[in-house]
Amino acid sequence: MCFLCDLKQRAATPAADPISEPASHGPWQARRGFLLAAASAAAAPAMGQVEVGKASGMRKLIPADQIEQIGAQQFVTTVKEAQAKNALVPQNHPQTQRLHTIAKKIIPFASAWNPRAKDWKWQVALINSDEINAFCLPGGKIAFYTGILQKLQLSDDEAAMIMGHEMAHALREHARERMAKSSATNLGLRLGAELLGLGNWGALAADMGSQLLTLKFSREDESEADLVGLELAARAAYQPTASVSLWQKMAKAGGGNGIAFLSTHPSGPERIKQLQANVPKVQGLYEAARKG
Repeated sequence: MCFLCDLKQRAATPAADPISEPASHGPWQARRGFLLAAASAAAAPAMGQVEVGKASGMRKLIPADQIEQIGAQQFVTTVKEAQAKNALVPQNHPQTQRLHTIAKKIIPFASAWNPRAKDWKWQVALINSDEINAFCLPGGKIAFYTGILQKLQLSDDEAAMIMGHEMAHALREHARERMAKSSATNLGLRLGAELLGLGNWGALAADMGSQLLTLKFSREDESEADLVGLELAARAAYQPTASVSLWQKMAKAGGGNGIAFLSTHPSGPERIKQLQANVPKVQGLYEAARKG
């Protein structure tokens, strides 16, 4: 029995979507935009222009719906904290709408990499902060910080590469795998949770949710996210070569300074070389998407 068994029955009902917008207009219309975009995706060629490894069976120690619930709750917490600090950028702000547009173009291709994604309630938040960071929590909860857009002067193509990369971590269930491996070695936590009947679920979920924001993925995870994100963005008609210029900017911005994004997504010449080698594999997808 895994330490998260029966979580859904014991957990409180997730809070309502904290991102509000005018009911009569806006890029989401109460979040329907993403759902409709995902449901109406045109038939696309089979995925897999890039080569990635097989997902680890270790991730099954934590059921997918439970890690997605934790991700949703952490997203609510993150957004509410931003609201409390007046740092949540409004949904009708041009930069937020820009991210919505990018996401709606990429999302129709997500379920080919993870069938569960077709049922995810995708959300995007933009947080006003100098921090150079972005993430996608399990279940399709995306957040960007204004610092990554402004300090790196990201083009739409480069922002799409960041978003595709972060979405790929969620689609390939890297967080689920990392946390499953961690929990497998932390027998005290597992046994304690079982003995307590998950009565301490609130504290446990909060702890796991905060871990989702600070997980350091393996080199293999990062490579997968780079390649899957590259293909997702190319299929959504974003220029593949932007993946290279993005990481060149990221490496230059690092300059020995502590950058939140680079602490969990290290940059380096090998990363750039790998992307350069894979750009030709998805160039045709990009060109076909542009024509379509």
